[in-house]
Amino acid sequence: MLARAARGTGALLLRGSVQAPRRASSGLPRNTVVLFVPQQEAWVVERMGRFHRILEPGLNVLIPVLDRIRYVQSLKEIVINVPEQSAVTLDNVTLQIDGVLYLRIMDPYKASYGVEDPEYAVTQLAQTTMRSELGKLSLDKVFRERESLNANIVDAINQAADCWGIRCLRYEIKDIHVPPRVKESMQMQVEAERRKRATVLESEGTRESAINVAEGKKQAQILASEAEKAEQINQAAGEASAVLAKAKAKAEAIRILAAALTQHNGDAAASLTVAEQYVSAFSKLAKDSNTILLPSNPSDVTSMVAQAMGVYGALTKAPVSGVQNSVSSGSSRDVQGTDAGLEELDRVKLS
Repeated sequence: MLARAARGTGALLLRGSVQAPRRASSGLPRNTVVLFVPQQEAWVVERMGRFHRILEPGLNVLIPVLDRIRYVQSLKEIVINVPEQSAVTLDNVTLQIDGVLYLRIMDPYKASYGVEDPEYAVTQLAQTTMRSELGKLSLDKVFRERESLNANIVDAINQAADCWGIRCLRYEIKDIHVPPRVKESMQMQVEAERRKRATVLESEGTRESAINVAEGKKQAQILASEAEKAEQINQAAGEASAVLAKAKAKAEAIRILAAALTQHNGDAAASLTVAEQYVSAFSKLAKDSNTILLPSNPSDVTSMVAQAMGVYGALTKAPVSGVQNSVSSGSSRDVQGTDAGLEELDRVKLS
């Protein structure tokens, strides 16, 4: 009899090791005495209606009738789609928004006895938290601060779900649906912003162009003034050089003339030069003006040359007193000659 019982027990063990545990109509595994728990699962066992223990992955043995598998919790990361819902932003814009929630059960005991349906509770908490966070932001910030919005929702869920043994790993917003009128106004705003940027860029380009043109004109004026200054300096230097050269040439001519006058027959040569200059000057009379001042006897070249040579001799050889007497006598003769010339001119006019 004992052998039959042993054979029955061995067959039961063999059957339990080969076949997977059968599940009841509620979806929970049945107590078949010998159970194999899969990896990343936690089976909560109650004994006579009270929590007894949590079965670890692998081989486990339970007492029939007394032990019962009450909950099966998955320790894997769970992905839950948060249904689409409406939310009102800070600037009173109604949005349709949905998301994806990633969570994991950290404590199977709390997940089993802390809340009736952990997934449903976390989904509802995510929806309410999303509405609350969206109510704090304007429409523009909702699009710009999606990452901070997701982080705030995760922090709020973790604070509330800590007593449920659940940890929210991350939350991601999938789609944000904006009302058609708001979308049109946003599109117009974007176009206006683009036109504004284009206008600003064009004005900046015009300003840079005007600055460059003004800078070019300034540099051109500076260069022109410097060129004019250099030209004036060069011209003044040239004129000074020319005056100096003329002065040197004239001084050299005077030295040569003085040397020539000291030689033999120098006075005769000077008389000839004065006579030639007199004839040349007399030939140019009345060409540039109608007013003519003539000597007393313009046809007497000899007296004019003698007078010029007398003045020259008085300046070079006579003492100062003699020079003064000769000059005064010559002046008196000139005055007499001038008076005679004026009387002759009057006679010509009367005739």
